[in-house]
Parts: sequence; C-alpha cells; structure tokens
Amino acid sequence: MTVIALHHFIDGTWVEGGGEPLVDVNPSSPRDVVAEGPGASRADVDRAFAAARTAFDGWRRTPARARAAILLRAADIIEAHREAWGRELAREEGKTLVEAIAETGHAANILRFHAQEVERQSGGVFESPSPGERILVIRRPVGVVGAITPFNFPISIPAWKLAPALVWGNTVVWKAATSVPVLAMRFAGALEQAGLPRGVLNLVNGTAAVGEAIVAHADVDAVTFTGSTNVGRSIAAQLATRGIPFQGELGGKNASLVLADADLDVAVEQVAIGAFRAAGQKCTATSRVIVHEAVADEFLRRLAARTERMVVGDAQAEGVEVGPVIDRAARDRVAAAIALARTTATVVVAPEPYGPDELDGGYFIAPSIFELNEDDPGELWTEELFGPVIGIRRVPSTDAGVALVNDSAYGLSVAVFTTGLADALKVIEDISVGVVHVNSASAGADLHVPFGGSRASALGPKEQGAAAREFFTETGTVYLRG
Repeated sequence: MTVIALHHFIDGTWVEGGGEPLVDVNPSSPRDVVAEGPGASRADVDRAFAAARTAFDGWRRTPARARAAILLRAADIIEAHREAWGRELAREEGKTLVEAIAETGHAANILRFHAQEVERQSGGVFESPSPGERILVIRRPVGVVGAITPFNFPISIPAWKLAPALVWGNTVVWKAATSVPVLAMRFAGALEQAGLPRGVLNLVNGTAAVGEAIVAHADVDAVTFTGSTNVGRSIAAQLATRGIPFQGELGGKNASLVLADADLDVAVEQVAIGAFRAAGQKCTATSRVIVHEAVADEFLRRLAARTERMVVGDAQAEGVEVGPVIDRAARDRVAAAIALARTTATVVVAPEPYGPDELDGGYFIAPSIFELNEDDPGELWTEELFGPVIGIRRVPSTDAGVALVNDSAYGLSVAVFTTGLADALKVIEDISVGVVHVNSASAGADLHVPFGGSRASALGPKEQGAAAREFFTETGTVYLRG
C-alpha cells in the first residue's frame, strides 16, 4: 500500500520537519508502513508559535460568523471524505472500519456544532448601582493555544478541541499523537482547504519532545491535553508556575454496575460494547464490572458466550469487532497484565496469546474476563490498562455496588443497569463520576453536552458542548458610562 509522506503545517505551508525520523505503521499488520518522514524540531515549534502569534490579532478581529463559516466548509470536506479517511483511520490506528468511518463523520458534526455556538449569546448586560452606567460582560479569546491530542480518537478529539478554540478566535499550535499523523494531516488539510488564514492553525507532528516544547514555550497562553493522568498532572504543574491555564482530560478506570433487576440481555451487550470496542482503548471504556450476586452466575455465563463470539482481526476487514491495540508496547503491557491475572484471579474468558505468525503479526489481544479475588483484586481493579480486559466482582446489595464503583482514584464514567427508577435515581445521586449512563455502555459522549470527569480523571474546565467556551475564552467586565 502507499506510504504517505509525513509533513507539518506551519504558517499556512506544508513543510518537512527538522526533527528525528518517524515511522507510522499499521497495528493490524506492522510490516505495512502507513507514513514516514522527519518529525518536528524545536525550531519548527518556534516557527509555529511565531506564526500563531502573528496571526492572532487578525483572527480574533475576524467576525465570529466568518470564522464559523470556515468550520462549516471544513465539515463538508470531512464529510465528503468520510469513507476514504475512515479507511485510513482504520489502517493507521486500528479502530474497526465501522467505528473509524463513524468517527470521521462525527468530527464533521463537531465542527458544525461549534460553528453554530457563536450565534448564541456570549456576554451580557447588567444593571449598575451608579446612575447613567451599564455593566457589560464580554468574552475574549485567550490567545495562542497549545493542543496535545491522543491516538485513540485521532480525528474526533482534535475536532472537539480545535473547533471551539478556533471559532472563539484563538490560534493554535497542535501536536497529534506520534502514531496517528495521517489523520492529523487530513484534519488540518480540511481546514486549510476551507480557507483558514495562514498561521491560525499549525500542526507539528513528533515525539513527546515536541509536546514538551509546546508546554514550555514562552508564547503559549493555554494548553489543552488528553492523555494519561501522570503526564497531565506533570504538564499542569509546569504551567501553574507560570500562571497558564490547563485543560486536561485524563485517565479512567470505569465501572459497569449490574443490579439484581437488570435486563441481562441489555447489560451483557452494552458491557461487551463498552469494554471491547476500540480494543478497550477509550478513556471511558468499561474495565471493571460489579454485578449483584443474585444474577452474577447468569450474567457471567452470557457475557462469556458473547465475548467468545467476538471476531478479532484486521481493522479494515468486514465483520471484525475487535482490532489491534496501538503498538507493540501496548500489546506487551496488556499481555503481561493478563498473564499475571491468570495466577491471581479466576479465568472467565482468557484465550492464549496470539503467536508471532498469527493475524499477520499484528498487535492483537483477545477480549478477556477475570473474576477478581475479593481480598486482593490487583491491578485489574486499580490500574488503567487500556486494553480489552475486564475485572469482575460480586456484591450483595446496591449500596455495596455503589461503594465499589467509587472505589477508584478515577472518576470519569460509569454504566448502571437496572429496570428500577428508584435504584437508578439513587445510584445517580451517590456515584462520584463525571458521566453516568443508565442502561447503555460506559463508553460514549455526545458532542452537545459537557464531557469530563473528577478526581484523577480531569483537571480544569469540561470539554464539549457549550462548556468548551469556558476554557477557550476569558470574560471581561466593562463599566460603561455615557
């Protein structure tokens, strides 16, 4: 297949980088090189920030409706390439073809939503205690935003960060994850083709050193980041010493709680979807399942049967439900956790690891389920694994189930399965997470409502919906006398 030349988008021009070589491979078939070329250097990052700073004044003065029109044109371009770019996403990242095409279309819808947001009220007029005076509250863009995005949603997460940043008048220096430069180039290219002025968006692909250069840069006014909790907290600490705002969507260790009155057909299907789609590589993926002891045996029997039927294979192939994890390191890390769990927990479903000659040598992990030791549940209960693995525990009551849901340093998402309204309302009140699903999978977030967690899962303002404006603008209070 074609090897794509890796480029960076700086000051309105596609350029080769001056940094170390990058090789982007297909995780379903690592011999297939998707893209390659030099990564960005520190000098490239400097040029990107210089371009963003120069462009900022003109962009912030551009009427909001004109900025929104560019996003709408870019959305149409993405939509027109949905199938082709979805196939590239499946090849580059390993998400199944159905999921990849859907994600590409979702990115277009995110752009459309934020384009429409600028038509809504963005400030206000207040009465003043002083005669002849009015008080105005206005919103201004924060300036030059550094954006660092992950591999697992290579076009939709950039969309939900960059769309509000741009439409509210900011300029951006963006680093995509090292393993997904092609989708980043496609997204930036759509905005370029839509007429985005030079310097407003700058894409610098590269290793972690590029992200570090963005965070440390003297010209950055705010940083939005999605990634691990440890890295996010490190970035936030660095920025705090300089008084720079940070928005972090961080880790998760999400639970599904199956109560005694749950519809087990619904619960089984939604737990399987939440845990195993995208090979478990979602920050909202289900990795802990808490099930009432009255239905535990039947639930486990059905979940095991559903899991064993799942088709694992090349993400671009029709009918595949579980593709590969992103790279060899991720595969080895998840495989090691499964090997340890075999010695410390009860195996429900845990196929033997794929050999080096199976499935074209791809980075595949078969979906696995373990019932955990109550006295020492281990890392499957506490650590974010980012793979298709579930740890299960039984509880004697709803209250005990809620306590185990909250037994985590993280607080991102939960799924609750019950047919009782009273139980649903109680659980919603008592569970301490940012997103609660009742009778649907834990993995899922709509574009028009706030998204984010609590505790170790988030820092700073929420993302998506109208909440996105809170990070990418700052208010100004104006006392106006005639």
